Amino acid sequence: MVEPIISPSILASNFADLGCSCKRVVDTGDVDWLHLDVMDGHFVPNISFGPPVIESLRKQFPRDSNKPIVFDCHMMVSDPEEWIEAIAKAGGDSYTFHYEATKDPASVIAKIKKHGLKAAMGIKPNTPIDVVYPFADDLDMVLVMTVEPGFGGQKFMADMMPKVETLRQKYPHLNIEVDGGLGKDTVKPAAVAGANVIVAGTSVFKAENPKEVTQFLKKTVEESILARSK
Repeated sequence: MVEPIISPSILASNFADLGCSCKRVVDTGDVDWLHLDVMDGHFVPNISFGPPVIESLRKQFPRDSNKPIVFDCHMMVSDPEEWIEAIAKAGGDSYTFHYEATKDPASVIAKIKKHGLKAAMGIKPNTPIDVVYPFADDLDMVLVMTVEPGFGGQKFMADMMPKVETLRQKYPHLNIEVDGGLGKDTVKPAAVAGANVIVAGTSVFKAENPKEVTQFLKKTVEESILARSK
């Protein structure tokens, strides 16, 4: 059985005080991952941050702490194979590359694992889910984008949920992540469809009471996982 995982996207954090901003949401107790959106300005029309920021943030959340935080690195970059070593050295744990960014997903997956990272593959809204199938057995996670990648704060695309449902039926033990427009109003359809990893940016980092939001998100996913197991 998969676990319910909430992975707040630091793209919505206060970058002027990144460590404290992230600690505020981690301290809710419901957050085990942080979602780190790396954008190169080529694969998506935006630039965010790279390995130096990840390395600095890792010092705020060391792996030898009582509750180590998984760094869920979402690589929205044109040449995903070129960043793997740097992300591993900076402190990344999971490396999500986009299917659309490479002609050889298998070699990217192999290189990710060679550097000790969990391997994940993301697909954009216009990409059919069946492109995942030849690689699924070698992946630790699949990311189904529920917005067009590149910018935070976009509206959740509910018409992506059939992809999630199909993937969950085919791979009951695979981590399935959804990213884009997730919050208290949209998490239920994602969870019911089969997503167990929820990326939530604005709804968590901008919340007056982030604990209320993270607790709601995690409980909703947990209830859906239990319902499917019966």
